[in-house]
Amino acid sequence: EGSLTPEDLKALIRTVPDFPKPGILFRDITTLIGHGPGLAAATRMLAEQAKAAGAQAIAGIEARGFVFGAAVAVQLGLGFVPVRKPGKLPAKTTEIRYSLEYGEDALQIHTDAIDPGDRVLVKGSRFMKMERVVQSFMEAHKCY
Repeated sequence: EGSLTPEDLKALIRTVPDFPKPGILFRDITTLIGHGPGLAAATRMLAEQAKAAGAQAIAGIEARGFVFGAAVAVQLGLGFVPVRKPGKLPAKTTEIRYSLEYGEDALQIHTDAIDPGDRVLVKGSRFMKMERVVQSFMEAHKCY
């Protein structure tokens, strides 16, 4: 595990052409998470980044962000903040809509998921979109 590099981890991710639509190259992480040393190395690397950034919580987008985000949160003893598609979170949420190369989508976060002043590491396959959701939420709640 300790000898795996980021390039090694990237090589463990399978590329599936034309999924879910023609012209899309889907990055399938099941090959990475099914490889014990690779999963452990990826989690360790992400935890090191979070710790160095002073994260007080880890946010992750379903579903890939749940796999890595929850593992990193556990490793660091931090809380995990799920960011989900509309209608999946039971309490009051804030939402951002965005465009994908194959359609439109939205993400939501509970309005009480992050405390004012918290530093939150954001991880997930839709990182840039989710970062905007968390960023707008954090700005409104005076978080970092």
